Amino acid sequence: MPLSIRPYRPADREDLYGICVRTGDNGADASSLYPDPRILPDIFVGPYLAQEPELAYVVADDAGRALGYVLGTADTRRFVARYLDEWLPAVADRYPDDGDGRGHELRHPEAMLAPGVDAYPAHLHIDLLPEAQGQGFGRELIRVFLAALRERGVQRVHLGMGAANHSARVFYDRLGFEELARPTPSLVVLGRSTAEDGLTAPAGSGTSAPRT
Repeated sequence: MPLSIRPYRPADREDLYGICVRTGDNGADASSLYPDPRILPDIFVGPYLAQEPELAYVVADDAGRALGYVLGTADTRRFVARYLDEWLPAVADRYPDDGDGRGHELRHPEAMLAPGVDAYPAHLHIDLLPEAQGQGFGRELIRVFLAALRERGVQRVHLGMGAANHSARVFYDRLGFEELARPTPSLVVLGRSTAEDGLTAPAGSGTSAPRT
């Protein structure tokens, strides 16, 4: 089954929602963890597709089905402002505010505005299903996303990942990401420049991208 990377298309939206849920438990299926598991993509996928679809790229099979993606924003402060004004009013009623869980996270995107966000203004999310892993697509998705940021004049990018996701940390370390902060014991923030350095895969590389 040949796979390739291409820009996101509106018809991919449900595929990306499904990928987010199927990788939402530190790379494992999160379908059983929430009364409505669509809360995950309504936090981590939907607002990005609504605001900056031109920064979304997918790994797709020859039938056009998306098996992985990278997406994000070039400007986290602008993203948060638009999320509060445009995205949150459209989805908040679907999910209860659960105090310290995903319902609370949905309602408080300002948590993204941690110290250092101005030095690393862009951020990203990347997920691949198992059938797209181990073939270098994770590295290539990052490379394509950072190239798109460079075209917009963005010099640095960050991401958040679970501190317990050791395979993800190995992946990002290999791509030149460095630890910026640990806002909570369970969350690590990594960052790097958007330069091409360190993004060329060695011959025969099969590096995959775990969930951030």
